[in-house]
Amino acid sequence: MQGTNTPFVFGKTVSMFSFTNREEEFAKLKSNLLGRINTMLVSPRRWGKSSLVEKVAHDIDSETTRVVIIDLFTIGSEEEFLEVFAREVLKKSSTRWEDWVGHAKNYFKQLMPKVSVGVDPTTDFSIGFDWKELKKYSDEVLNLPEVIAKEKGIQFVICIDEFQNLSNYNTFESFEKKMRAVWQRQKQVTYCLYGSNRHMMEEIFNHSSKPFYRFGDFMYLPKIKREKWISFILESFKNTEKTITEEQAAFITDKMNCHSWYVQQFSHYVWVKTSNEVTETILQDAMRELIDVNTPFFQAQVESLSNTQLNLLKAVASGEKQITSVRAMQDFKLGTSNNIIKNREILIKKDILQLSQGNFEWLDPVFLIWFLRFFK
Repeated sequence: MQGTNTPFVFGKTVSMFSFTNREEEFAKLKSNLLGRINTMLVSPRRWGKSSLVEKVAHDIDSETTRVVIIDLFTIGSEEEFLEVFAREVLKKSSTRWEDWVGHAKNYFKQLMPKVSVGVDPTTDFSIGFDWKELKKYSDEVLNLPEVIAKEKGIQFVICIDEFQNLSNYNTFESFEKKMRAVWQRQKQVTYCLYGSNRHMMEEIFNHSSKPFYRFGDFMYLPKIKREKWISFILESFKNTEKTITEEQAAFITDKMNCHSWYVQQFSHYVWVKTSNEVTETILQDAMRELIDVNTPFFQAQVESLSNTQLNLLKAVASGEKQITSVRAMQDFKLGTSNNIIKNREILIKKDILQLSQGNFEWLDPVFLIWFLRFFK
């Protein structure tokens, strides 16, 4: 039976209802941001960090604390970032679009912004600058939330998703220094900078030679605990008048290795196929659907790999722990030690593997299930 109000959400940040069991992380992040402690948050993609930040933002956003959220996923240059930064800060400075236009002209001393307003300003309000002037006076944009906050007697919290993407800009090295120089002097602005690439985020924030070293509190977002997921699944089925056993909920949780996206996706497929009670057939059908839906992505991932990279994945998938041993290099045709080191870094950057307590771990549990079926 196809339901229209699934309690399981994936593919977007979850609603307040679907958000589950991040009490400790929620409390810490909220406390940090209200306490004016800059916070860097890191977790692999689809573990729920954006949902966590949005829930905290929803909770603390008020007349006196204005929260801005910027996603860098589609922002490809320093110029574009500065324009989006200015636009979003201005939009949070007031509830009236007429004020945005006025503020855009009044808060800049050197820059001359070009403001465009459409029929619906909330969705069609943009601000542009002359690039040469913007590059020269970019500190005016970076300091905009502090200027507005002081005048209005408020606090700004600036949340920037996929922050590590800034490092792909050609101008990042100089821009990084400028951001830190401006932001560290601000008293009424707090930053939440979060991203999914642990390697790049650690390079930006934990390396003593980098400008953002010790910029604030560094948080790693763990997986939601097994028992929390089981309880969530049981309750969600019960609240929609469907029945699933604790063993079945545990099967979903364990197969998905507590991965937030996939627990929600697998549970959704099971829920949709269930009229009254979950059966073994429903579980297996849902698993096949889950794998089929994701197969094109996994195929594309594999096709982008070299033979030695693919062989390294085979070794990890088989449970091999000593991948640099002579035996492992010969058995799995891994190439030289240098090949292994190079391929390891590539697979980590591709978000396929991560190092956890000295051992390799697959980030995507469904990819691992699929891989084991085709590459034994």
